[in-house]
Amino acid sequence: MSDEQDEVIHFLMNPAQHGGASVDHVETHGAHIFLSGDEALKIKRAVSYDYMDFSTLEIREQMLRRELELNQPAAPEIYRDVIAVTLDKNGLSLGGKGKPVEWVLRMWRFPIEAELSQVVARGEMTDRLAEDLGRAVARYHAQSSRRDADGAELIGEIIEELETAFSGMGAQLGDARVAQFSSRARKAFDRIAPLLTERSAAGFVRRCHGDLHLRNLVLIDGRPVPFDALEFDETLGTCDILYDLAFLVMDLQHHDLHRAANVVLNAWLFEQGGAEDSSLAALPLFLAIRAGIRAMVDVQTDAAAHHEGQSTKDAQSYMDYAGSALADIPSRLIAVGGLSGSGKTTLARRLAPAIGRFPGAVHIRSDLERKALAGVDPLEHLPDDAYSATSAQAVYDRLLERAETILATGQSVILDATFMAPAEREAVASLAARAGVAFTGVWLEAPQQTLASRVTDRRDDASDADASVVVKQAKRDVGEISWTRFDTTGAFEDLVSRALDTLR
Repeated sequence: MSDEQDEVIHFLMNPAQHGGASVDHVETHGAHIFLSGDEALKIKRAVSYDYMDFSTLEIREQMLRRELELNQPAAPEIYRDVIAVTLDKNGLSLGGKGKPVEWVLRMWRFPIEAELSQVVARGEMTDRLAEDLGRAVARYHAQSSRRDADGAELIGEIIEELETAFSGMGAQLGDARVAQFSSRARKAFDRIAPLLTERSAAGFVRRCHGDLHLRNLVLIDGRPVPFDALEFDETLGTCDILYDLAFLVMDLQHHDLHRAANVVLNAWLFEQGGAEDSSLAALPLFLAIRAGIRAMVDVQTDAAAHHEGQSTKDAQSYMDYAGSALADIPSRLIAVGGLSGSGKTTLARRLAPAIGRFPGAVHIRSDLERKALAGVDPLEHLPDDAYSATSAQAVYDRLLERAETILATGQSVILDATFMAPAEREAVASLAARAGVAFTGVWLEAPQQTLASRVTDRRDDASDADASVVVKQAKRDVGEISWTRFDTTGAFEDLVSRALDTLR
């Protein structure tokens, strides 16, 4: 650290610069952060690493302004501006008229307990929060600027870098894990490289967040907000939007939040309107690479500390995850049917993380697809004509179309709809046969009074069904049900267990 920066640090640590309030000083490998009251000030450390250079005042100003530019649109509640620490005959001042000697990013401070890593640690990750998180990331990606870069080249270079790093980490990671990663990653890359290049041409390679994990997401007014996007390397920050999401999905699974990871992916896919369904062919490799990078960093962390500790154990866990993500697991198609209120969506959501490859099956719900076709918010109530025979057929066509695309990528699918007409049930079974995947149909049942009570008690749900709809459905002849039937009036966990047994 230079003498100049040392003086700036002491200056910014002085309570007098913060209205007399106490100051907490947080150091990271690339920054000094000063926390006081409702304000956070950040300066870049005057350091230069192989992967990150903040060695000159000009570079530090440039990087802080880039950090503001990248993060303020998504998190205006946090990011304020960049100002100078100046020096004149009276000494240092913040935002003065003297010569700039350091640059400061000013931010509004948020409580540490609002970070999603802290939310997860408290066991407060819910399905609703996971849905909101997936949608927030989708909106973030929708606003991300496109980049003229070949996605296949970007991923190929990362694999090469990991293989080079892992070649000297066999003792820490295990030679078998390293060999498995290289073999499976290369095989997957060769298979999907053309897809990655196509996605580049279609605009799916963008200037993304680059570091999208739980510590870089925060709840603001109950909304998940990405912050601290990677600013110091445009190459690292430029990637396929699914690769950007893969870091978060992998991080959730590493925290044993498999259900949340599945919900996040499903919410993100729904927000994309089906445009990202074919991209799922790349997801196993993306998840594995994200885990491989974490493994590499953890080994390097222990090496820097000159001992093998928890970081190396975590690295081995990440490598095991990478191997599992790239495992050859056949896809399958599940259909969950039954009258409104029978519990289809609740069961499908519980089953999805346990089906197929990471992070589980894509859950396609007729109620959501109907709203998407109508171009309305999932919670907006649709008029009766949206439920005509013609409209219903359009919804089922959309379900089958999305399912066919996703199954072709190797990802499993759960379809969630009433499937009251025999032709609808036959169509989904035929789709599985065409796709060459195993099919299981599940039919849920409960007394009419129970169904009516459940739909009446619903709140904030995409379904428009009420008790009158249940009455109409109960009068319909659904024909012979050949699917596995379950009564849903008992304990829900027992239902989940029995359904999973059927799928094994």
